[in-house]
Amino acid sequence: MKVVLISWAIAFVEYCFAVPANRLGYASGFTAGQLKVIQEVITLVTFAGFAVLYLGETLKWNHLAAFVCLIAAVGFMFADRLWA
Repeated sequence: MKVVLISWAIAFVEYCFAVPANRLGYASGFTAGQLKVIQEVITLVTFAGFAVLYLGETLKWNHLAAFVCLIAAVGFMFADRLWA
């Protein structure tokens, strides 16, 4: 039960930051898709750091390949802003 409550507390704090950030980002001209891709990149980079520092896992070549794919996704989502 303790782990569940801690997980919900973390999710609540994340939600408290995500909602205003999405509202500000959307008001600043970002699309919903762009905001979602930004959120996913931040989440996965944070989780990778957690996995290495706290769980003691090592990052492998496939993690780097996945990160390159995420960077490509960011590039595709922002292509209209970059080359407009």
